[in-house]
Amino acid sequence: MTATAPTDLHPPRHQPVGVVLNAWFRAEARSLPWRRSGFGAWGILVSEFMLQQTPVNRVIPRLEEWLARWPTPADLAAVPASEAVRAWASLGYPRRALWLHAAAVQITEQHGGVVPHDVDTLLELTGIGDYTARAVAVFAYGHRHPVVDTNTRRVIARAITGQAEPAPPSRTRDLEAMNALLPPDDTEAAVFNAATMELGAVVCTARTPHCDDCPIRNTCAWRAAGYPVYDGPRKTVQKSFAGSDRQVRGLIMAELRSTHRPVTDAEITTLWPDATQRDRALAGLLVDGLAVAAPSGGYLLPD
Repeated sequence: MTATAPTDLHPPRHQPVGVVLNAWFRAEARSLPWRRSGFGAWGILVSEFMLQQTPVNRVIPRLEEWLARWPTPADLAAVPASEAVRAWASLGYPRRALWLHAAAVQITEQHGGVVPHDVDTLLELTGIGDYTARAVAVFAYGHRHPVVDTNTRRVIARAITGQAEPAPPSRTRDLEAMNALLPPDDTEAAVFNAATMELGAVVCTARTPHCDDCPIRNTCAWRAAGYPVYDGPRKTVQKSFAGSDRQVRGLIMAELRSTHRPVTDAEITTLWPDATQRDRALAGLLVDGLAVAAPSGGYLLPD
Protein backbone atom coordinates (compact mmCIF):
# COMPACT_ATOMS: atom_id res chain seq x y z
CA MET A 1 0.00 0.00 0.00
CA THR A 2 1.30 3.45 -0.80
CA ALA A 3 1.47 6.33 1.63
CA THR A 4 0.61 9.92 0.87
CA ALA A 5 0.63 13.10 2.94
CA PRO A 6 -0.06 12.53 6.64
CA THR A 7 -3.40 13.45 8.12
CA ASP A 8 -4.70 13.97 11.63
CA LEU A 9 -8.10 12.44 10.83
CA HIS A 10 -7.23 8.86 11.78
CA PRO A 11 -9.81 8.06 14.48
CA PRO A 12 -9.84 5.96 17.60
CA ARG A 13 -11.47 2.61 17.00
CA HIS A 14 -14.64 3.47 18.93
CA GLN A 15 -15.81 6.25 16.61
CA PRO A 16 -18.59 5.30 14.14
CA VAL A 17 -17.39 5.12 10.54
CA GLY A 18 -20.03 7.68 9.52
CA VAL A 19 -18.71 10.29 11.93
CA VAL A 20 -15.15 9.78 10.78
CA LEU A 21 -15.82 9.73 7.06
CA ASN A 22 -18.10 12.76 7.21
CA ALA A 23 -15.48 14.77 9.11
CA TRP A 24 -12.85 13.74 6.58
CA PHE A 25 -15.10 14.61 3.64
CA ARG A 26 -15.93 18.06 4.97
CA ALA A 27 -12.21 18.77 5.37
CA GLU A 28 -10.77 17.06 2.29
CA ALA A 29 -13.42 16.67 -0.43
CA ARG A 30 -12.63 17.84 -3.93
CA SER A 31 -14.39 21.00 -5.05
CA LEU A 32 -16.72 19.73 -7.77
CA PRO A 33 -19.51 21.75 -9.44
CA TRP A 34 -22.35 19.45 -8.38
CA ARG A 35 -21.28 19.72 -4.72
CA ARG A 36 -21.60 23.48 -4.59
CA SER A 37 -24.44 25.08 -2.69
CA GLY A 38 -27.40 25.94 -4.89
CA PHE A 39 -26.27 23.83 -7.83
CA GLY A 40 -29.82 22.57 -8.30
CA ALA A 41 -31.58 19.31 -9.09
CA TRP A 42 -31.37 19.73 -12.87
CA GLY A 43 -27.61 20.27 -12.74
CA ILE A 44 -27.19 17.24 -10.50
CA LEU A 45 -29.33 15.12 -12.82
CA VAL A 46 -27.27 16.17 -15.85
CA SER A 47 -24.03 15.51 -13.98
CA GLU A 48 -25.17 12.01 -13.02
CA PHE A 49 -25.98 11.20 -16.65
CA MET A 50 -22.56 12.46 -17.74
CA LEU A 51 -20.60 10.76 -14.98
CA GLN A 52 -21.76 7.29 -15.96
CA GLN A 53 -18.58 5.59 -17.24
CA THR A 54 -16.87 8.94 -17.91
CA PRO A 55 -14.03 10.45 -15.83
CA VAL A 56 -14.72 13.56 -13.76
CA ASN A 57 -12.12 15.70 -15.55
CA ARG A 58 -13.85 15.11 -18.88
CA VAL A 59 -17.30 15.77 -17.48
CA ILE A 60 -16.71 19.14 -15.78
CA PRO A 61 -16.12 21.31 -18.87
CA ARG A 62 -18.91 19.62 -20.83
CA LEU A 63 -21.31 19.96 -17.89
CA GLU A 64 -20.61 23.67 -17.60
CA GLU A 65 -21.15 24.16 -21.33
CA TRP A 66 -24.36 22.13 -21.22
CA LEU A 67 -25.89 24.03 -18.31
CA ALA A 68 -24.91 27.38 -19.80
CA ARG A 69 -26.79 26.41 -22.95
CA TRP A 70 -29.69 24.57 -21.33
CA PRO A 71 -30.04 25.78 -17.72
CA THR A 72 -33.45 24.13 -17.25
CA PRO A 73 -35.15 20.95 -18.48
CA ALA A 74 -37.51 23.10 -20.55
CA ASP A 75 -34.57 24.68 -22.38
CA LEU A 76 -33.27 21.26 -23.44
CA ALA A 77 -36.76 19.96 -24.26
CA ALA A 78 -37.28 22.88 -26.65
CA VAL A 79 -34.51 21.78 -29.04
CA PRO A 80 -34.33 18.65 -31.24
CA ALA A 81 -32.72 15.57 -29.78
CA SER A 82 -30.01 15.91 -32.44
CA GLU A 83 -28.71 19.02 -30.67
CA ALA A 84 -28.30 17.06 -27.43
CA VAL A 85 -26.41 14.30 -29.25
CA ARG A 86 -24.24 16.87 -31.03
CA ALA A 87 -23.40 18.64 -27.75
CA TRP A 88 -22.58 15.31 -26.09
CA ALA A 89 -19.63 15.05 -28.48
CA SER A 90 -16.83 12.88 -27.07
CA LEU A 91 -18.35 11.97 -23.70
CA GLY A 92 -19.07 8.47 -24.99
CA TYR A 93 -22.17 6.28 -24.85
CA PRO A 94 -24.26 8.88 -26.76
CA ARG A 95 -27.51 7.09 -25.99
CA ARG A 96 -27.25 8.93 -22.68
CA ALA A 97 -27.77 12.19 -24.57
CA LEU A 98 -30.95 10.84 -26.16
CA TRP A 99 -32.20 9.61 -22.80
CA LEU A 100 -31.41 12.89 -21.09
CA HIS A 101 -33.28 14.80 -23.78
CA ALA A 102 -36.27 12.47 -23.43
CA ALA A 103 -36.18 12.89 -19.64
CA ALA A 104 -36.11 16.69 -20.06
CA VAL A 105 -39.22 16.48 -22.23
CA GLN A 106 -40.98 14.34 -19.62
CA ILE A 107 -39.97 16.65 -16.77
CA THR A 108 -41.24 19.64 -18.74
CA GLU A 109 -44.51 18.10 -19.85
CA GLN A 110 -45.39 15.95 -16.84
CA HIS A 111 -43.76 17.70 -13.87
CA GLY A 112 -44.02 21.39 -14.64
CA GLY A 113 -40.33 21.64 -15.49
CA VAL A 114 -39.25 20.58 -11.98
CA VAL A 115 -37.05 17.51 -11.50
CA PRO A 116 -39.01 15.05 -9.30
CA HIS A 117 -37.72 14.46 -5.78
CA ASP A 118 -38.83 10.90 -5.01
CA VAL A 119 -37.12 7.77 -6.24
CA ASP A 120 -40.20 6.05 -7.71
CA THR A 121 -41.15 9.06 -9.85
CA LEU A 122 -37.56 9.57 -10.97
CA LEU A 123 -37.42 5.93 -12.06
CA GLU A 124 -40.29 6.60 -14.47
CA LEU A 125 -38.14 9.01 -16.47
CA THR A 126 -36.27 7.77 -19.52
CA GLY A 127 -32.70 6.68 -18.88
CA ILE A 128 -32.87 6.88 -15.11
CA GLY A 129 -31.99 3.74 -13.22
CA ASP A 130 -31.86 2.97 -9.54
CA TYR A 131 -28.48 4.61 -8.89
CA THR A 132 -29.32 7.89 -10.66
CA ALA A 133 -32.76 8.11 -9.05
CA ARG A 134 -31.29 7.67 -5.59
CA ALA A 135 -28.42 10.06 -6.28
CA VAL A 136 -30.80 12.85 -7.33
CA ALA A 137 -33.16 12.23 -4.40
CA VAL A 138 -30.24 12.32 -1.95
CA PHE A 139 -27.86 14.93 -3.35
CA ALA A 140 -30.45 17.32 -4.78
CA TYR A 141 -33.22 16.97 -2.20
CA GLY A 142 -31.55 15.60 0.91
CA HIS A 143 -33.63 12.44 1.25
CA ARG A 144 -32.21 9.51 3.18
CA HIS A 145 -31.40 6.61 0.87
CA PRO A 146 -28.32 4.46 0.35
CA VAL A 147 -26.53 5.41 -2.89
CA VAL A 148 -24.12 2.77 -4.18
CA ASP A 149 -21.60 3.10 -7.00
CA THR A 150 -18.42 1.18 -7.85
CA ASN A 151 -16.34 3.19 -5.38
CA THR A 152 -18.86 2.64 -2.58
CA ARG A 153 -18.87 -1.08 -3.17
CA ARG A 154 -15.07 -1.25 -3.02
CA VAL A 155 -14.88 0.73 0.23
CA ILE A 156 -17.47 -1.51 1.88
CA ALA A 157 -15.76 -4.66 0.61
CA ARG A 158 -12.43 -3.63 2.09
CA ALA A 159 -13.35 -1.70 5.21
CA ILE A 160 -16.31 -3.81 6.34
CA THR A 161 -15.96 -7.31 4.87
CA GLY A 162 -12.17 -7.47 4.56
CA GLN A 163 -12.05 -8.30 0.85
CA ALA A 164 -9.67 -6.70 -1.63
CA GLU A 165 -12.45 -6.34 -4.20
CA PRO A 166 -16.24 -6.38 -4.05
CA ALA A 167 -18.18 -9.38 -5.26
CA PRO A 168 -20.15 -8.95 -8.49
CA PRO A 169 -22.92 -6.33 -8.06
CA SER A 170 -26.13 -7.31 -6.29
CA ARG A 171 -28.68 -4.52 -5.90
CA THR A 172 -30.30 -5.98 -2.78
CA ARG A 173 -27.07 -6.94 -1.05
CA ASP A 174 -25.26 -3.72 -1.93
CA LEU A 175 -28.09 -1.43 -0.81
CA GLU A 176 -28.54 -3.36 2.44
CA ALA A 177 -24.82 -3.12 3.18
CA MET A 178 -24.77 0.64 2.60
CA ASN A 179 -28.04 1.23 4.44
CA ALA A 180 -26.62 -0.49 7.53
CA LEU A 181 -23.85 2.13 7.63
CA LEU A 182 -25.92 5.27 7.00
CA PRO A 183 -26.16 7.77 9.87
CA PRO A 184 -29.76 8.25 11.06
CA ASP A 185 -29.81 12.00 10.31
CA ASP A 186 -30.87 12.84 6.74
CA THR A 187 -28.15 15.45 6.21
CA GLU A 188 -25.40 13.27 7.65
CA ALA A 189 -26.63 10.31 5.57
CA ALA A 190 -26.34 12.37 2.38
CA VAL A 191 -22.83 13.47 3.33
CA PHE A 192 -21.88 9.88 4.14
CA ASN A 193 -23.04 8.70 0.72
CA ALA A 194 -20.82 11.31 -0.92
CA ALA A 195 -17.94 10.68 1.47
CA THR A 196 -17.86 6.95 0.79
CA MET A 197 -17.79 7.56 -2.97
CA GLU A 198 -15.04 10.14 -2.52
CA LEU A 199 -12.95 7.81 -0.39
CA GLY A 200 -13.13 5.14 -3.06
CA ALA A 201 -12.32 7.63 -5.83
CA VAL A 202 -9.25 9.28 -4.31
CA VAL A 203 -7.93 7.10 -1.44
CA CYS A 204 -9.30 3.55 -1.53
CA THR A 205 -8.65 3.24 -5.24
CA ALA A 206 -8.80 -0.02 -7.16
CA ARG A 207 -5.14 -0.44 -8.09
CA THR A 208 -3.08 1.69 -5.69
CA PRO A 209 -5.00 2.37 -2.49
CA HIS A 210 -3.39 5.00 -0.26
CA CYS A 211 -3.95 3.11 2.96
CA ASP A 212 -1.59 5.27 5.05
CA ASP A 213 -3.76 8.28 4.22
CA CYS A 214 -7.11 6.61 4.87
CA PRO A 215 -9.26 8.18 7.61
CA ILE A 216 -10.73 4.78 8.56
CA ARG A 217 -7.53 2.73 8.40
CA ASN A 218 -7.72 1.93 12.13
CA THR A 219 -11.00 0.07 11.64
CA CYS A 220 -10.46 -1.32 8.14
CA ALA A 221 -11.11 -5.07 8.08
CA TRP A 222 -8.94 -5.62 5.01
CA ARG A 223 -5.95 -3.88 6.60
CA ALA A 224 -6.46 -5.76 9.88
CA ALA A 225 -6.45 -9.06 7.95
CA GLY A 226 -3.13 -8.25 6.27
CA TYR A 227 -4.51 -7.24 2.87
CA PRO A 228 -5.57 -10.71 1.64
CA VAL A 229 -5.85 -11.18 -2.13
CA TYR A 230 -9.38 -11.37 -3.52
CA ASP A 231 -10.35 -14.92 -4.47
CA GLY A 232 -14.07 -14.53 -5.20
CA PRO A 233 -16.03 -14.38 -8.47
CA ARG A 234 -14.54 -12.09 -11.10
CA LYS A 235 -16.41 -9.45 -13.04
CA THR A 236 -16.36 -9.52 -16.83
CA VAL A 237 -13.46 -7.55 -18.28
CA GLN A 238 -14.49 -5.14 -21.03
CA LYS A 239 -12.85 -5.74 -24.39
CA SER A 240 -10.28 -3.28 -25.72
CA PHE A 241 -11.73 -0.17 -27.38
CA ALA A 242 -9.25 -0.21 -30.27
CA GLY A 243 -10.73 -2.13 -33.18
CA SER A 244 -14.04 -2.72 -31.40
CA ASP A 245 -17.57 -2.03 -32.63
CA ARG A 246 -17.62 0.80 -30.11
CA GLN A 247 -14.77 2.48 -31.94
CA VAL A 248 -16.54 2.13 -35.28
CA ARG A 249 -19.79 3.48 -33.83
CA GLY A 250 -17.84 6.42 -32.45
CA LEU A 251 -16.33 7.19 -35.85
CA ILE A 252 -19.74 7.15 -37.51
CA MET A 253 -21.24 9.30 -34.75
CA ALA A 254 -18.43 11.84 -35.09
CA GLU A 255 -19.19 12.09 -38.81
CA LEU A 256 -22.91 12.57 -38.16
CA ARG A 257 -22.21 15.27 -35.57
CA SER A 258 -19.88 17.15 -37.89
CA THR A 259 -22.58 18.21 -40.35
CA HIS A 260 -26.27 19.09 -40.59
CA ARG A 261 -26.69 17.40 -43.98
CA PRO A 262 -27.10 13.65 -44.56
CA VAL A 263 -23.90 11.63 -44.41
CA THR A 264 -23.77 9.39 -47.48
CA ASP A 265 -23.05 5.68 -47.62
CA ALA A 266 -19.92 6.49 -49.60
CA GLU A 267 -18.66 8.77 -46.81
CA ILE A 268 -19.37 6.14 -44.17
CA THR A 269 -17.48 3.58 -46.25
CA THR A 270 -14.30 5.63 -45.88
CA LEU A 271 -14.49 5.57 -42.07
CA TRP A 272 -13.60 1.89 -41.53
CA PRO A 273 -12.14 -0.77 -43.84
CA ASP A 274 -14.03 -3.81 -42.52
CA ALA A 275 -17.42 -3.67 -44.29
CA THR A 276 -19.05 -6.27 -42.05
CA GLN A 277 -18.07 -4.50 -38.86
CA ARG A 278 -18.93 -1.10 -40.32
CA ASP A 279 -22.40 -2.26 -41.39
CA ARG A 280 -22.97 -3.85 -38.01
CA ALA A 281 -22.03 -0.63 -36.21
CA LEU A 282 -24.29 1.47 -38.43
CA ALA A 283 -27.18 -0.96 -37.98
CA GLY A 284 -26.74 -0.73 -34.21
CA LEU A 285 -26.86 3.06 -34.32
CA LEU A 286 -30.08 2.92 -36.34
CA VAL A 287 -31.67 0.47 -33.88
CA ASP A 288 -30.61 2.64 -30.93
CA GLY A 289 -32.13 5.73 -32.54
CA LEU A 290 -28.79 7.55 -32.66
CA ALA A 291 -28.91 7.68 -36.46
CA VAL A 292 -31.89 7.87 -38.82
CA ALA A 293 -32.13 7.26 -42.54
CA ALA A 294 -32.67 10.52 -44.44
CA PRO A 295 -35.56 10.54 -46.95
CA SER A 296 -33.18 11.58 -49.74
CA GLY A 297 -30.55 8.99 -48.79
CA GLY A 298 -27.76 8.91 -46.27
CA TYR A 299 -28.03 9.27 -42.52
CA LEU A 300 -28.70 12.01 -39.96
CA LEU A 301 -28.80 12.47 -36.22
CA PRO A 302 -32.35 12.04 -34.80
CA ASP A 303 -34.72 15.02 -34.75
